Amino acid sequence: MNPTPSSEAGRPLPTDAEFRVLDVLWAGGPMSVRGVHDEIRRDSDVTYTTVLKILQNLLGKGLVHRDDSARSHVYEAAVERDWATRGFVADLADRVFDGSAAKLVMRALSDQTPSPEELDEVRALLDRLEAEGG
Repeated sequence: MNPTPSSEAGRPLPTDAEFRVLDVLWAGGPMSVRGVHDEIRRDSDVTYTTVLKILQNLLGKGLVHRDDSARSHVYEAAVERDWATRGFVADLADRVFDGSAAKLVMRALSDQTPSPEELDEVRALLDRLEAEGG
């Protein structure tokens, strides 16, 4: 098992804590460490220094950019949410479901009751994949 999963682009995937910080940046756009901390603090008692360290780790992984031109460094996500979620799903399928997307989907759908709208989306996706020959 690979302890640091990575995407097809070779960048390491974010940890859960890093994903939470990225989530704040995806939702709110570029912001200072204080801004990220203020957002995360609404749901958690994480310290300012922890948020700073997470942002530094993300910078080192190439998952955020930092603008050093202002007095307060401003961080911005360098990857799209879709990239990160694709990486997590692929890693989960590989580690837990022997690489089978079908097993992952069947487990997810059997463990939680999807809404009628979600079922329609799944059907549409299956129809599209079938039409594409996949």
